[in-house]
Amino acid sequence: MDHLQVAAVLEEIATLLELKGENPFKTRAYQQGARVIEKLGADFLRMAEEGRLREIPGIGEALAKKLDELVTTGRLEFHQQLRDEFPPDLLALLKISGLGPKRLRAIHTALGVSTLDELRRACEEDRVAALPGMGNKSQAKILEGIQNLQRYSERFLLYEALSEAEEIRSALEGHPAVQRISIAGSLRRCKETVKDCDLVVATERPEEVMAAFVGLPQVESVIAHGTTKSSVRLENGLQIDLRCVEPFQFPYVLHHFTGSKEHNVAMRQRALRLGLKMNEYGLFRVGKGEEEVLIECADETELFSALGLDFIPPELREDRGEVTAAEEHRLPALVEPGDLHGAFHVHTVWSDGANTLEEMALAARDLGWDYLGIADHSKSSYWANGLSEERLRRQIEEIQGLNERLAPFRIFTGSEVDILADGVLDYPEDLLKDLDYVVISVHQHFSMPEKEMTARMVRAMEHPAVTMLGHLTGRLLLQREPYALDIDAVLDAAANRGVAIELNANPYRLDMDWRVWNRARALGIGCVINPDAHSTAQLAFTQFGVKLARKGWLQAEDVWNTRGLRDVERLLSKRRTWA
Repeated sequence: MDHLQVAAVLEEIATLLELKGENPFKTRAYQQGARVIEKLGADFLRMAEEGRLREIPGIGEALAKKLDELVTTGRLEFHQQLRDEFPPDLLALLKISGLGPKRLRAIHTALGVSTLDELRRACEEDRVAALPGMGNKSQAKILEGIQNLQRYSERFLLYEALSEAEEIRSALEGHPAVQRISIAGSLRRCKETVKDCDLVVATERPEEVMAAFVGLPQVESVIAHGTTKSSVRLENGLQIDLRCVEPFQFPYVLHHFTGSKEHNVAMRQRALRLGLKMNEYGLFRVGKGEEEVLIECADETELFSALGLDFIPPELREDRGEVTAAEEHRLPALVEPGDLHGAFHVHTVWSDGANTLEEMALAARDLGWDYLGIADHSKSSYWANGLSEERLRRQIEEIQGLNERLAPFRIFTGSEVDILADGVLDYPEDLLKDLDYVVISVHQHFSMPEKEMTARMVRAMEHPAVTMLGHLTGRLLLQREPYALDIDAVLDAAANRGVAIELNANPYRLDMDWRVWNRARALGIGCVINPDAHSTAQLAFTQFGVKLARKGWLQAEDVWNTRGLRDVERLLSKRRTWA
């Protein structure tokens, strides 16, 4: 087990204890243990191997013993016993947005509800609304959460599907019969959620490759096992389809199964206009007597070139003008992961993060970054340990001291300031003036009508302290729909006021949506790719932000944090003059 899997077990133990109604101090001990392990990272496993778990602050004797059992055997008897105390489907109900352990415990105890269907029926019969502390509003939100969960139950987040697919691809890549292998499908196009995963392999011995594929330890079940195509299901439910093709077919098949369908139609139409024929098996010149002659292409670059096009990156293949742009040599030089010099939305132990200011800064420096902006929660986000005005001033002082020690690396003082219901910011003007930058975000009152929510956000952006707008629509992928918002009006306001918009790279957000960035770019709105990191490990979320920025046609020049330290310092110093 890695340290994140160990931390996940402790988190689940804390959830199970809360479902039991155990002492909250006991519950928090396991939650705190999980945070400590996340903070230690790979050092945790090293200390476990050396028998030094008791030396870790926050890990007591009893917890150290349990962790030793978990790391050594891969399971924890105490954890299994807790699980056995509850119906097997009960924990799955916690995936419903807005249904936490306390509320679920109340419903389960009073109504005996333990499955999704039972909970839905209880809501439809108004039995949940009748419970103390619930009411019609809470019941309606639970019903909405059930509908969302069922709607998304067969889809997977980009980051989890990509992780699984890369593991399978890597396992097969070293097989002696595999000549070339690539991920394809919507996963290669970096869609924010996917239904399944496609792999394409070039081989002259497909039977050997297929046998190795279906026999991988990650495979839970085999759906189909053929000589050219096989499908398996992994333990988390993700289906992976593998296609084996002859080596010369690889570029054509890879392009076809990368898609999208709309892109493929546009490509085939172009081929027809050029007197060619294109399908998944190749690109053909049609000779006399309708004889088809294959146009040999070593890779996708040659395939596009044969059609008079520049290479179209997979992220852009959505039939949103990429074929015409490739013909006219107008495709953008898309932003790359190595272009980033820092980020501006991270959290520390001052609010709800797992690591200290210094730990986050050093981790960012280890990534090769030149700077890091700290944006802990403001006071109204009390559930996230939001900072009071006094605590924020103390944090600013600590950052000043760290900057003296870590120079030339720079920590920028910032805050993720709540946009209150009326559009007013959560901190007074004199405090906001002392910050290097301000991220504003909505964290409450998601159900406001579109007109009111839009006015709320526009009013907030009128404040001269505002630098960037965080997670624009508030969506949580596969969990919560975006709140009602006139996005065009918000973009216009951001452009008029010089406010940048965040591309929140947290895999559950990826917000602002990639489909909107072309318009934002046309308006001159700057993008900031932020990880919304709550630990040092989560700084790596920026890679998913880059993927979605590429999908939104963004270049390095469109993204604020591709600038070096001195340019960013000048950029932030040019905030609008205070009245």
